[in-house]
Amino acid sequence: MREEEIEKLRGVVRDCVSKHLYSSAIFFADKVAALTNDPADIYMQAQALFLGRHFRRAFHLLNASKIVLTDLRFRYLAAKCLEELNDWDQCLSMLNLPHHHTNTSLIYLDKDAAAAEINISSAICFLRAKAYEALENRAQARLWYIAAVKADPLCYEALECLIEKHMLTCDEEATLLSSLQFGPEDGWLSSFYSCLTKKHDKESVVEAKFRELEKESCISDSSDSSITQTLKTNTDLLACKAEYYHQCGEYQKCFELTSVLLEKDPFHLKSTLVHLVAAMELGNSNELYLMACNLVKDYPQKALSWFAVGCYYYCIKKYDQSHRYFSKATNLDGTFPPAWIGYGNAYAAREEGDQAMSVYRTAARLFPGCHLPTLYIGMEYMRTHSFKLAEQFFMQAKTICPSDPLVYNELGVVAYHMKDKLHARKCHWSQSSLAKGYNKAALWFEKTLAHIPSPLSELWEPTVVNLAHAYRKLKMYHEAISHYEKALALSTRSVSTYAGLAYTYHLQDDFTAAITYYHKALWLKPDDQFCTEMLSVALVDECRRGVDPKIEFRRSEVFV
Repeated sequence: MREEEIEKLRGVVRDCVSKHLYSSAIFFADKVAALTNDPADIYMQAQALFLGRHFRRAFHLLNASKIVLTDLRFRYLAAKCLEELNDWDQCLSMLNLPHHHTNTSLIYLDKDAAAAEINISSAICFLRAKAYEALENRAQARLWYIAAVKADPLCYEALECLIEKHMLTCDEEATLLSSLQFGPEDGWLSSFYSCLTKKHDKESVVEAKFRELEKESCISDSSDSSITQTLKTNTDLLACKAEYYHQCGEYQKCFELTSVLLEKDPFHLKSTLVHLVAAMELGNSNELYLMACNLVKDYPQKALSWFAVGCYYYCIKKYDQSHRYFSKATNLDGTFPPAWIGYGNAYAAREEGDQAMSVYRTAARLFPGCHLPTLYIGMEYMRTHSFKLAEQFFMQAKTICPSDPLVYNELGVVAYHMKDKLHARKCHWSQSSLAKGYNKAALWFEKTLAHIPSPLSELWEPTVVNLAHAYRKLKMYHEAISHYEKALALSTRSVSTYAGLAYTYHLQDDFTAAITYYHKALWLKPDDQFCTEMLSVALVDECRRGVDPKIEFRRSEVFV
């Protein structure tokens, strides 16, 4: 057969692959390889077999050629066959074979396309990481994922695994991104990657990143050169922005954005996940029910589908069922962090602290870059009044993610409770020591508010109230009143805010204002014992205002 006819057959194979006619591709590739015995044609045949899901046959063909020792692409494709066969030990052995450099090792590299290709070394590092992760050696998997991204920043899958599976802390993510060597034309990619990472930075920093990416444009090659396309409406970018809104506690804004995204692309799974958690925070059980039904129908083997079912039952407070479906999600995919967090929260909602802590500890081990399991362990310890242990876990969460305001809020709460506990026991601690403790609590609450994007939402009203309580304990009454009033501007239906404001005025001997706010608190909760008792005391104190103490003493004496 002439060379022209063989080249025509090669074209037929490529065309069959592009049209997904894999049996035809295998048939013609086999004939070409038999006629030429050229390594390039053997590789083409192996590719056709791999795409046709004949993994054992493809591996046998590659392994028998012996070129697997000299060509990284042969070795990579052989390892991919073993990956599909779930033979992870053999896959690692294949990737770890010693590489013999010869002139034939470059014969399959298309010189014209080299600049547009992802480095084969990066792909090999990524596959090695997947093998280690499948063998539950997560430390090695983490190292090889990092190596894959560093070998070629275009290897997005490796970065996605590091981020989605929370393998890196906030600082480690920032260090990795700063170490990547992007080409001069890949500035947009650097900005996009920074938007994918944890978004607990200052509001101005995160918003600037989004604005920079939204301006990225491409001039069309059409006759109208004024037509430009931008990334402003890109689904991935808007999904990142929705995730940022969720982390800021702007759940309604997040829900509205993800609703628009899912109308545009109903099967964008990242948007779906953010939409689910936003709907759960808003208590939108109808939306959760519809989403769960559709996901279970379309993706019955995905953890996300059963996570959605668990979210629905959690939202309607059927924690037994939610626990069952969160557990099913973790069984389907043990590396899906939201399912583990939901699983632990379902136990915590049923006040089964030991089981909840067991799940949180597993999650903390699986996802060392996620601070939430550690934070929730601290919350469980605080619920049982083990404040010292709670503080240790909160500090550990702060180390993992030093910019999450919720961590600082919990540190403030635990510092406040530790001093309240000492005060209640009437310990030998001096007033200055107790004041120091409340001062520490106030500092943590101030840091919380400093990390929250402005303007404050109702979600953070308890933090403002907590700070006001701390100021009251420190006898900084004007600051306390100012923060109670800020809290009332965020929410007018908080009994603790009215009670705290009333008590602060009471301590300042402003009985009229104290009585007014005790009444407002009791209007919201008529059976509040503290406000009822303190209102009686304030009324007595108001009646006694201006009475000469000597006359009052004589009246008491006569009464006795």
